[in-house]
Amino acid sequence: MTNKDFMNSLKHVAWCLACSLIFCGNARAEVELVDRIVAVVNNEIISLFELEQVFEPYAEKVKAFGYSPEEEQKMLFKVREDILNQLIDQKLTSQEIRQSRITVSGKEIDSTIERIKESNSYTDETLRELLAKEGLTMEGYRERMKEQILRGKLVSLEVKSKVVLTKEDIKAYYEKHGEAYRGGRKYHLRNILMEIPDSADEEQKLEVNRKMEAVLTQLEAGESFEEVAREVSQSSSAAEGGNLGILDEDVLSLQIREAVNALKAGEFTPILDTDLGYQIFFVEEIKQAEGKSLEEASSEIEQKLYNEVVNQKFLSWLEELRKRSHIKIVK
Repeated sequence: MTNKDFMNSLKHVAWCLACSLIFCGNARAEVELVDRIVAVVNNEIISLFELEQVFEPYAEKVKAFGYSPEEEQKMLFKVREDILNQLIDQKLTSQEIRQSRITVSGKEIDSTIERIKESNSYTDETLRELLAKEGLTMEGYRERMKEQILRGKLVSLEVKSKVVLTKEDIKAYYEKHGEAYRGGRKYHLRNILMEIPDSADEEQKLEVNRKMEAVLTQLEAGESFEEVAREVSQSSSAAEGGNLGILDEDVLSLQIREAVNALKAGEFTPILDTDLGYQIFFVEEIKQAEGKSLEEASSEIEQKLYNEVVNQKFLSWLEELRKRSHIKIVK
């Protein structure tokens, strides 16, 4: 190799090294841009990577709703903010778990998973297949169960042990929500609605009525209520074939209640002139709910009240925990 060739080789090596340093520097800069601290919770951090991992699936769902660009940005901002607050709460509760020295054994995790399998009639293979569809391994699932059990123990320690319910509490709830325990009919209803504009004159109102009479003729001829509802109804439930779900008799207006009371499952009302417009209701199913005495409903009410109180107290406890913690959100 000549001196000239040797010098050219050295220049080439030096150029390659310089390029590698530049590219490495850019890569480091890019990593710093991609991942940074978004929040400090006492002595721990939440990184942008952690936040984006949880946020991304929700962001995809928001984008699929077809909002306007402005609304979409508002929704994405709100969802991102909510998720960051949830991650902060998770950090706080994890810190409290460690401070309180709460632990969970492998046997407890095994028992919890076995109960889940038993209540859902899952085999070990079925559970693994379901987890795989969610992108989870059994090890990852066990870790998730561990976190849930630990948090459950923390709630029991800080909240549940301090909840006291009396017979007077249960009686007061029963009297306040009497309609839920009196029994009575429940109707699974569908509807077809044609709206009447507020500014409509008599001729316009008659025109809407004529259209509704044509719909009634279709139904009387045996056409599917669901299909007709999808085609002509102006109700928000039109896309679901006018499905209104199962409704207690008590929540129906007197006009609608009297109309459906005279029907059997599979029948529909005449045209009703309602506050919303002209409507026809179809009775999909009728259920007769049995009433419950205070004694019969006590255990159910106690559980409902207990869950409500625990939830309220937990949120209050979490708020107090936030106040006495050092939390800094990095914009």
